[in-house]
Amino acid sequence: MELTLAHWMYVFVTVFVIITMLLRKGVVLPVLIGTFLVGLLYNGNVIAGFQAVFNANLVAAKELFNIFLIISLMIALLNSLKDLGADTRMVAPIQKVMVNGHVSYLILMVTTYVVSLFFWPTPAVPLICALLVPAAVRAGLPVMTAAMVVCISGQGMALSSDYIMQVAPMISATAAGIDTSLIADKVLVLSLITGLSSLSIVYLKERKAIKKNSPLKSAIELNAKEEAYTDGANEIAATVEEGSEIVHVKQTWGKVFAVLVPLSMLAIMIYMFQDKLTGGSGLEGGSGAAFIGGVSVILLILSTIAFNKMHAFDKISEHLTEGFVFSFRAMAPVIPIAGYFFMGSSDFSGAILSLSENAAKPAFLFDIIQAGQAYIPQNEFIAGFGLLIVGLITGIDGSGFAGLPLTGALSGALAAGSGLDVSTLAAIGQMGAVWSGGGTIIAWSSLVAIAGFLQISPIELARKNFIPVMVGLFIATFIAIIIW
Repeated sequence: MELTLAHWMYVFVTVFVIITMLLRKGVVLPVLIGTFLVGLLYNGNVIAGFQAVFNANLVAAKELFNIFLIISLMIALLNSLKDLGADTRMVAPIQKVMVNGHVSYLILMVTTYVVSLFFWPTPAVPLICALLVPAAVRAGLPVMTAAMVVCISGQGMALSSDYIMQVAPMISATAAGIDTSLIADKVLVLSLITGLSSLSIVYLKERKAIKKNSPLKSAIELNAKEEAYTDGANEIAATVEEGSEIVHVKQTWGKVFAVLVPLSMLAIMIYMFQDKLTGGSGLEGGSGAAFIGGVSVILLILSTIAFNKMHAFDKISEHLTEGFVFSFRAMAPVIPIAGYFFMGSSDFSGAILSLSENAAKPAFLFDIIQAGQAYIPQNEFIAGFGLLIVGLITGIDGSGFAGLPLTGALSGALAAGSGLDVSTLAAIGQMGAVWSGGGTIIAWSSLVAIAGFLQISPIELARKNFIPVMVGLFIATFIAIIIW
């Protein structure tokens, strides 16, 4: 594979971005400049560089808009439920089980893993973040810690094995030229080792911050100014002529929606389980997220009308506007970062670089890795950890499954002289790719959905996850090399 000057510029900017992240600095500026330079060098003219900067942001916005949309809809619904006081009532039963932050940690971990294992994390995130995380925070679990648990349990431990749907093992096995069942069981074991190791490290690091009891505030309230909510409540109260009337409305409809919303989400879960068990698709991935988003809109309509029939036309617009404003304010920096790394994949590089349909599409990330394949020494530890690193690098573009064909193919190529089985190498590569790009340590991956719901910085969440996840991956890889 012949590397062009544009490839080397992509390498330089990528390394610079990683160093910048480790130094706790913003990376929007370097990725914007890097996108311009790569576009300029690849096409050979300045105009193409300018176009690449715009196109990269446009492509990223299109790819990530589904995440932005569901965040906006769920935030709008939560704000509407807050008007009725239903948010507090809704989590009251769960609060009885989550008696303290330590118990909440375990409950959140197990629930997130099980739900994500069946439906993939994308549709599971709204359910977990809207219903369970607020209760966990009330019990004493810090918001950032809760976010780390959801990321590692769902986007990492459940998605990396993909044991129920087996899409990821199938891609890896096909590329490696072996049967899917040979990889599935191994990657399940490795995912559990990585996940439990990472979660143990997180717990040990954060245990002093976990409280036995905490003020009765939701995850959203912990990151917003109380004055803003007070002002909002006053505005709502002003639309009702008598104070007693609004109290009655909140008490009556608050109780109704405190039951209706969890039951609706439970019904969605039951339907997904039933559909999956009877041979259907289970509404995994984007379909599940769309289903949940649609139900959320209907609940938003009903709760807004229930609280204030006369002003519902205006109020629902306010809730949606607040949801979109929050979503884009919190997640906007992710778009240029994602655009730059999307350029590393042939699926997006053509649109970003304004190439014709028949033109060859560069895959800067994969081209670089394939070019260095011949320089990997034939040793089981070097091959195993080399595949892990390759998987981690392919996940930098924010797509956990995009690198699986490459790691699978490399597994088949390296197995003969490494002393390791093809399935073992493919499982290790899959772990690296999915844990990286699937949404645990890359700030522009689906991790942004969790950060968005909990109103925390996605970059800070990825940074907090980095050490526990990397330690977990190295432990799992070492064990895989020893026992297999």
